[in-house]
Amino acid sequence: MAELEGLEFGKSDFVLLDEVSMEQFMENLKLRFEKGRIYTYIGEVVVSVNPYRQMDMYGKDSIEAYRGRELYENPPHLYAVSDAAYKAMKRRAKDTCIVISGESGAGKTEASKYIMQYIAAITNPSQRAEVESVKNVLLKSNCVLEAFGNAKTNRNDNSSRFGKYMDINFNFNGDPTGGHINNYLLEKSRVVQQQEGERNFHSFYQLLRGSSDEILESLHLQNDPALYACTKEGTSNNDRSSHRAVMNALQVIGFSKEEINSIYQILASILLLGNVQFESDGESVQILQLEAVNHISDLTATDPESISKSLLYRTVATGGGEVIEKGHTEQDACFGRDAFAKALYERLFGWIVGRINSVIEVKNYNPVLHGKNTVIGVLDIYGFEIFDNNSFEQFCINYCNEKLQQLFIELILRQEQDEYQREGITWQEIDYFNNQIIVDLVEQPHKGIISILDEACLTAGKVTDMVCLDSMDTKLAQHPHYTSRKLCPTDKTMDFKKHFRIRHYAGDVTYSVEGFLDKNKDLLFQDFKRLMYNRFSSSPFLKEMWPDGQLSITEVTKRPLTAATLFKNSIVALVDKLACKEPYYVRCIKPNEMKSPVLFDDARCQHQVAYLGLLENVMVRRAGFAYRQPYARFLQRYKMTCEYTWPNHLMASDREAVEAIITQHGFQDDVAYGQTKLFVRTPRSLFTLEQERAALIPILVLFLQKIWRGAIARMRCRRMRAIYAIMGCYKRYKVKAHFWEVERRFANVRTMPDYGKSVEWPTPPAALAQFHNNTVMLHRRWWARQIVKNIPPSDMLDVRAKVAALTALSGERKDWGASRAWERDYLANVSDNPENSANRQNTKSLMLFFPPTFSQVNRFNKSTDRGLLVTDKYVYKLEPKKQYKVLKRLPLDAVSFTGLSVTSGVDQMVVLHTSSQDDVLLCLQQGELCPNQDRVGELVGVLVDYFTRIRRVHFPVKVCCSAVQLQMRGKPKSVTIETRVGQSNVDFKKSRDGFILLVPKN
Repeated sequence: MAELEGLEFGKSDFVLLDEVSMEQFMENLKLRFEKGRIYTYIGEVVVSVNPYRQMDMYGKDSIEAYRGRELYENPPHLYAVSDAAYKAMKRRAKDTCIVISGESGAGKTEASKYIMQYIAAITNPSQRAEVESVKNVLLKSNCVLEAFGNAKTNRNDNSSRFGKYMDINFNFNGDPTGGHINNYLLEKSRVVQQQEGERNFHSFYQLLRGSSDEILESLHLQNDPALYACTKEGTSNNDRSSHRAVMNALQVIGFSKEEINSIYQILASILLLGNVQFESDGESVQILQLEAVNHISDLTATDPESISKSLLYRTVATGGGEVIEKGHTEQDACFGRDAFAKALYERLFGWIVGRINSVIEVKNYNPVLHGKNTVIGVLDIYGFEIFDNNSFEQFCINYCNEKLQQLFIELILRQEQDEYQREGITWQEIDYFNNQIIVDLVEQPHKGIISILDEACLTAGKVTDMVCLDSMDTKLAQHPHYTSRKLCPTDKTMDFKKHFRIRHYAGDVTYSVEGFLDKNKDLLFQDFKRLMYNRFSSSPFLKEMWPDGQLSITEVTKRPLTAATLFKNSIVALVDKLACKEPYYVRCIKPNEMKSPVLFDDARCQHQVAYLGLLENVMVRRAGFAYRQPYARFLQRYKMTCEYTWPNHLMASDREAVEAIITQHGFQDDVAYGQTKLFVRTPRSLFTLEQERAALIPILVLFLQKIWRGAIARMRCRRMRAIYAIMGCYKRYKVKAHFWEVERRFANVRTMPDYGKSVEWPTPPAALAQFHNNTVMLHRRWWARQIVKNIPPSDMLDVRAKVAALTALSGERKDWGASRAWERDYLANVSDNPENSANRQNTKSLMLFFPPTFSQVNRFNKSTDRGLLVTDKYVYKLEPKKQYKVLKRLPLDAVSFTGLSVTSGVDQMVVLHTSSQDDVLLCLQQGELCPNQDRVGELVGVLVDYFTRIRRVHFPVKVCCSAVQLQMRGKPKSVTIETRVGQSNVDFKKSRDGFILLVPKN
């Protein structure tokens, strides 16, 4: 919890004063001002005293200190009330507003800027680009509106000369999504006339002092404000930097370069228009500064003659439809010039506000899709004004402040006391001044001052300001808050037929009636409207400033409402808008008239405290309750903090359930029970409930998540079970369908010539993939069995040998003799019959015999013809030249022979690998009866079949693509194949690391 202020700074909340009196109130206010504590609470109302200096209390650290905290956790600050309004909006989805009030120079504009900065800083933590864009436009709009709507007065260097109410729209996450700005009663008379010591609007000086020489030259201007009648009163040191800031803000908001140029062209036209002077020769009026008219025509893209004509003449339509031109007097020409300048600036300002609204307004918002759209309103409007010469503008401004004070009284004082009485809460009535009588004096139909002014404006004939004053004296003579010199002849502070006085809630104000009717009529000749409408016909975005200019002079239109009535209607709408929101107040006080950071004028401040009703506010807050809520809503929000009310109570009424919550937390002495609402006296009790609720929310969320996830999981489980049931039924159907299809296709397979070999198998479902493979294999075996049954027993040995050769050589050796008959016994094909030798070796066990049709190579690279005899027990090497004498005998078993290597070509080279590492390298010669016979396959097939079927061991066969590796007497050798043209027969040639088999090229 943040560190609070010590007692040396006084009481941070006026409700805590020991005695509620004006003396105690002023003493505490002065002490805090002198100690640099410019903010003080009255409950949830912030009293702000203008420090007239920069305060180090608005940085990022301060923002973080107040973010999400309750009012009493930190010292009083604008950020605290801003956060309270934001939390109320976000927690309860209720529209709120912050009303900043006080007299001119009390610091209302600066307060509104700090509030906007705080709201922008605490929103959009995820830094979404579109939200950041809205925040930037909202903040930059303040800079632009200050430049065009604020001016230096004798009381305030940056006085708002218009009223501003900004609605900020938030989505359900609490991030700003847009906004809307309403402006009220721009003091346009300041454009052509300022009181001594005051300035025109900032925008003129920023244009003259901040623009480059090239821009000023293009606008026909010079950088000295004293050269222009509208800006003769002084400059400021920060005009240049302010101009750069405004230009940057216009670009950020989205004004195009063309729009910005048009804005400054209009400002330049107004400055030049103020320098136009007239002279009269008794019959006609002439323009003295024709050069200024030419410059204005260049800036507005109009004809100089059209501008001169509009300034000197007025086009009038007679009753018969005839159009005539009526010349102005010198006085009328000056009036028309000033009215034209004021209308240009007023409509330019209204167009700028509308252009900003077009950027920040929420578009395509659907509450169903985007959630509820809540609003925080910020009202920064001119304060109560009492000048030496108070005219129509001050009358309207002070009427506005009367309406806002009435709203404050309605919401804070009268409405609160009425609610206590209605709810049956014990309450001591507090007296306060109700200014409704003053509001009625101004706005009452048929009797109020505005109605009298409108009646005078509508009366035919010459009605002057003095005639209007006489009418007010007659109708309002008995009103206690109205007087004039005629009604009070002894009061010499007022002049006859010139002044009247209203006793406002903030003090007595004497108004000069001169100019009231002209300002109320707000007359602008139609010639100027048509001139500007035609000038902007090529610029749609500026043409909308002059919609009434499209009317012909002969068209009869309804009489427009007067300025006072328009202002009254807008203020009534504003008050209605504020009344439907939950209000938060910032009451600003001006400590002195000298703009001094150390001077505290007791009498001046006491007067403001009195008319703002702050002392009555303290009394009501001290005797009342800080928080009230209907029982149902209170129960809905805090029922999880009590075991007897969560999740639902079983008591007779919601009030009893609320009492159970209060009793469990021990707040019985801090609450009161009304008919329909619970009243909580101090915010601390409410904060304790909020803390406990905040601690329980994550637990409840986890519990609800668990329940919801369980429900979702059960729903998903039921769905998955249904899916699996459907899938099971479908799979069984697919399996059966597959069986039916197989049965249909193979029904007559036994009678088919190829036993179903040509029948295409149906595609099986995924579940039967393995079964399908097994079935196909069974069918193939059955088909093979059917084929094998028709093979004679005498051919079975060859079939087995060829199958063994196919297994060992298929895909690796191009030709292995599969297409020819394997004779096995080649005795009948040789001329020298080795019958005697064969008889000695038990020819009954003969498996394979190659007569001298192969060559053997020894380790000395000598190739000799030899015979090869393979029986079921031995492998014999025979000498054909000596009656096939047995030269060598090797047992035919896995111990003696470890494998066999052949090449992938058409040669007949074979290597028999032995366990003694003395391999046999031989090359089978092609047969004599058929020169293209391949005998490698026959040898491989016989040996592989023998070892696999008889010996039950694996006999490896290696097919080499290039060189064949072997061992001779334990030494490694390699044999490569070389094909040569002209080679007559197969021969061997020794190489560096082995042998080269020379094969004749076919």
